[in-house]
Amino acid sequence: MNGPVIAFLGAAGTVTGSRFLVETNARRILVDCGLYQGLKDLRLRNWTPFPVDPATIDVILLTHAHLDHCGYLPVLVRDGFRGRVVATRSTGALAGIVLPDSGHLQEEEAAFANRKGFSKHKPALPLYTEKDARRTLKHFAEAPFGTPVEVAPGVTTTFRRAGHILGSATIALDLGGSSSIVFSGDLGRPCHPMLEPPDPVGRTGTIVVESTYGDRIHDDDGTLERLRDAIVRTVERGGTVIIPAFAVDRTEVVLQHLATLRSHGEIPDVPIYIDSPMALAALRVYETALHDHALDVRPGLPKGLFDAGNVSEVRTPEESKALDAMSYPSIVVSASGMASGGRVLHHLARRLTDSRNTVVLVGFQAEGTRGRRLLRGERVVKMLGRYVPVRSEIIDATALSVHADRDELVGWLATAEAPPSAVFVVHGEPAASAALVDAIGREMGWPAVAPHFGERVSIG
Repeated sequence: MNGPVIAFLGAAGTVTGSRFLVETNARRILVDCGLYQGLKDLRLRNWTPFPVDPATIDVILLTHAHLDHCGYLPVLVRDGFRGRVVATRSTGALAGIVLPDSGHLQEEEAAFANRKGFSKHKPALPLYTEKDARRTLKHFAEAPFGTPVEVAPGVTTTFRRAGHILGSATIALDLGGSSSIVFSGDLGRPCHPMLEPPDPVGRTGTIVVESTYGDRIHDDDGTLERLRDAIVRTVERGGTVIIPAFAVDRTEVVLQHLATLRSHGEIPDVPIYIDSPMALAALRVYETALHDHALDVRPGLPKGLFDAGNVSEVRTPEESKALDAMSYPSIVVSASGMASGGRVLHHLARRLTDSRNTVVLVGFQAEGTRGRRLLRGERVVKMLGRYVPVRSEIIDATALSVHADRDELVGWLATAEAPPSAVFVVHGEPAASAALVDAIGREMGWPAVAPHFGERVSIG
């Protein structure tokens, strides 16, 4: 090997499964270690053996704690990885919630499929277990924001604020000599209601940038009004509002918006149920970070930021099931955000058939997920082994996403101190990545490309 090489082992041509392997003559560094979600062909990649022996990876660096960036870690640890997983403090705290929950959920879903007999596999098995996930947490090591850290001999990394979720970071790798590379991870928006905006790129030879919304501009105007109006309409007709929300950050953002609407008297005083033990645990991490003035939290945020009034925490499966027996108007916030699993499936299976109810989609919905099918207006959706007719109202409020849009991504790239030798556009569906590639070339004059899955490229 003449110089450092990057291999795109995930999030190439698709949004999920972030996995980028950087190799030097002596070291292997994996940046992100995520699960594939969405289309079945992609999810099957989670079951494919990793292309290099996990025991040969020196260190894993995490940009943040969403499952499509960290959810494959227990597989690598189970299969032989013995190094450190380096992340910010809040990412470590959130991963300590997300990963065991993922293992537990996979065990539950496998058991449910076996009881109901709708899996093609006999028996259905989890990808990994809660025990595997808890074993993984022992490998975590903390990195501060803004301070260079040597993560392997001759390899230094700097974590900078990404503004996507609490603890999220861009990662700058100095590989020695003239070789350097910056990973955006998932880049947040300058207007995130709780987090500081992304830090500048700085000086680097190569950039790997996400493109989840690389082909569109967020329509911020009217988004809160659409949420408000949907709640008011639903309550007036005696229905329930279901909000599928990612347990980490999106639930907090939704709660903050509901608190704002409630304090202004713009929505009725109906019960709000947070039906996700993981979201409730993540909420505690956010509250602690606000109290401790974490470096990536906006200063001066008011107390009671998440106080939306009549809020109940739903923890046990029995309490969750009891919600579906209630007939009076309410708001239910439950994971997962793309309706790809979790408790929200049971609420959707029960509520989608009733035209009085409303489903509000508040984040990106990947191709192949139930959320994407609902967003494009499909009238029948399969879940929990059966087909469910869709009669409820579906509201697109995806501008509440905490992913940067096309202009915000280009604006972040423009903070580089000098033009990079190359920009690799990842973590987007093909049309979104192609649009961002075109924008970078046309507006900045930089060489940009959307790499293929498995492609290996030299780092300048």
